[in-house]
Amino acid sequence: MKPSEQWSTDRIPDQTGRVCVVTGANSGLGLATARALARRGAHVVLAVRDEERGRRAAAAIKAEHPGARLDVRRLDLADLDSVRAFAGRLRADHPRLDVLVNNAGVLAPPRTLSPQGHELQFAVNHLGHFALTGLLLDALAAGRDPRVVTVSSLNHRKGRIRFDDLTGARGYKPMAFYDQSKLANALFGRELHLRLTASGSRVRSLLAHPGYTATDLQTDGPTGLVRLLFGGLLRPLAQRPADGALPQLYAATEPAARGGEFIGPDGRGELRGAPTPVRLAATATDVEAGRRLWALSEELTGVRYGLG
Repeated sequence: MKPSEQWSTDRIPDQTGRVCVVTGANSGLGLATARALARRGAHVVLAVRDEERGRRAAAAIKAEHPGARLDVRRLDLADLDSVRAFAGRLRADHPRLDVLVNNAGVLAPPRTLSPQGHELQFAVNHLGHFALTGLLLDALAAGRDPRVVTVSSLNHRKGRIRFDDLTGARGYKPMAFYDQSKLANALFGRELHLRLTASGSRVRSLLAHPGYTATDLQTDGPTGLVRLLFGGLLRPLAQRPADGALPQLYAATEPAARGGEFIGPDGRGELRGAPTPVRLAATATDVEAGRRLWALSEELTGVRYGLG
């Protein structure tokens, strides 16, 4: 793609009449995604853990785009009870959904367990989104050109799933468990694509990653060396959230995007650049690992998709 043809938010088709749910929409990549979708006419549901921050984000979008259609709703992805409550209320108000962007995440906190006893990064980054997607799948199936976009990371290529120690009880390293959660995102997005395709569903599952982008993720959760590096020393090298959000916006809206694709930046090392299809790591296309993680995720969340 020539520089003059590089994909930007100006290429997003008219989204009028579409309902788009963005998790973690109060800041960073989620806010940039919500802003771009609202600007193109979508009714955007900002799914946020902190409603006050969500309302401030919505006000900022409204100040730029007074006609924006926005809805701020509380969602704590760490707590599966909160996920179920959010999904139930949303389905009642919006029996048809068009886009779900699984964007929210946490990065390298001290070892913490969720209310259901799961390691926090695995709970928020993977299990919460797995449950949310399954609970909203019927509404998405009724949508127009419906899509699920799951945001992974370059770090998925360093990850491995510790099936014998998912909570880190035997040994916890913050970045290693972040990498695990991002590999789980990749395995989930691909396995979802395979199951949707096999079932003949109209819903498409795509994956995206933002390259290296400066967000609150690098400063709000990590401690020690991780925070020093990614929240401080290396931060000037990172791109803006508006640029980092382009791959997930492409995956959510571009007519040419295909189910199963992984969209990332086209620059050196995929750290920055225009969105383009990129390769998943071999560990993310491991069929047996995908099936095993799926079965385990259904067991841990109690959400079953019925896709085979």
